[in-house]
Amino acid sequence: MRTNNNLVDHLINTGALYSSNITEAFENIDRVDFVLNPADSDVYEDYPLPIGHGQTISQPTTVAMMLEMLEPKKGQKILDIGSGSGWTTALLSYIVGSDGYVTGVERVGDLVKFGNKNLGKYGFKNTKIIQSGDKLGVVGEKFDCILVSAAADEFPKELAEQLKVGGKLVIPIRSSIYEITKNKDGKLEGCEHYGFAFVPLIF
Repeated sequence: MRTNNNLVDHLINTGALYSSNITEAFENIDRVDFVLNPADSDVYEDYPLPIGHGQTISQPTTVAMMLEMLEPKKGQKILDIGSGSGWTTALLSYIVGSDGYVTGVERVGDLVKFGNKNLGKYGFKNTKIIQSGDKLGVVGEKFDCILVSAAADEFPKELAEQLKVGGKLVIPIRSSIYEITKNKDGKLEGCEHYGFAFVPLIF
């Protein structure tokens, strides 16, 4: 039976995981705590797994790559859109520590409950998952980093308004992942990474 350590070693060996703070989060936040069936032999395999309602817990390599693109740091305020089972929310919460804050947003009510239950296994005081409303994200708030784990058809401009100057947004659009920063003039700059597949972003 594979273990979380085996998964982390695999992600390091393939080059998906390399930052010490993100690696430490993967070592301490066990994927088994965020799947539907903890006894499943696939828990530590490098592919997505269904969590119900047509949603998945993402492929570990993709999660590692997106977190490395996002460059989360201790003390930051982070928005996690499409939090699903809560795995990415928990990883981010571990990284930002007690001085930071992570808000997960999920559209499916049952997954909001599932994700919060999973977060409860770690006793985070700085994290919550809320149900999404009519607008994408958390309108009126600003974040250091925004992670989106579902694919949009086009760039959602409302997220740019929720990103602080100097902040970073990582979002799948169609089959690419975009790594976007907001410069000191408030303009967006970014690069595109090709060849990914995600569930669609619905809001």
